[in-house]
Amino acid sequence: MSKTDREFSNAIVSAGVAVARDVSAHAMFVYASAVDDLETISDAVAEPTKLIAICRDDQDKQLAADAGVPALAVPSFDLTRMGQIKMATLIAFSQGLLKPGEVFVFLSGAAGRDVDTVVTMRVGEEYELFQSVGQPKLTEHIRRPVFERVLRIAMELAHEGREGKPVGAIFVVGDHREVLKLSMEGRINPFKGYTERHRNILDETIGDTIKEVAKMDGAFIIKGTGVIVSACTNLRPVLGGATMPQGLGSRHAAAAAITANTKSIAITLSESTGDVRVWRRGALITEIEKAPRPLLDGSAPPAL
Repeated sequence: MSKTDREFSNAIVSAGVAVARDVSAHAMFVYASAVDDLETISDAVAEPTKLIAICRDDQDKQLAADAGVPALAVPSFDLTRMGQIKMATLIAFSQGLLKPGEVFVFLSGAAGRDVDTVVTMRVGEEYELFQSVGQPKLTEHIRRPVFERVLRIAMELAHEGREGKPVGAIFVVGDHREVLKLSMEGRINPFKGYTERHRNILDETIGDTIKEVAKMDGAFIIKGTGVIVSACTNLRPVLGGATMPQGLGSRHAAAAAITANTKSIAITLSESTGDVRVWRRGALITEIEKAPRPLLDGSAPPAL
């Protein structure tokens, strides 16, 4: 980073700290690797604001630990600036770090590098991020770690694909008995016959198996406790959800419809774009966009 870039980044950080103070933000999020000195920023942030370091790898976690700043672990993927914000804040919301009505400040940059953007939001007012606010609490039927684990797997699939090609997938979590009533099991259920302990999505050892199965057609049906009930399942909800955003296909329509008819949450992965979407009560809660691919000449596309 040149001196000019560093000065620019530091100025944005200072502005973010000032905004957090002026609006009495509950939290300020910043990527650990995107700033020079987390400890100095932590010292500058005043109560009631809590600085939270977003960490993409073990090195980031060490930076946060050295600075004495709480860490929020997120998958290490190239996302648009808004994609970064949506993913991190959704994970923070699922962990109870953010609550309805609270204000937060987010410092972001291109693909998690070099702070160049300040975003301030009040939880519950952003349609794209927190339309689920005011609905039944996630913990009523879905364990928060289960939701977060499914989200992470979807993000990993978006990043890894299959032999470099995008993969489409759908995961339906919670209210599995009602979901099964509106589904039809496919020819193969790869998880049939295994004990619940060996087919729980929280078991890190089955991550690769889940990713392989996700490459086949059909949905994953998952209990709120994390147990995978079935995979390669055909969803057959009888009623649709809210009006679909333009350009979304049958996978997203099925996610909207199944969540409109059951107390479930659906997470979809778009095969065409690699974007991850979260659905609840028949509506799109949030959309996490991948960063644009490099242009044919190898240059980076315009930053978003």
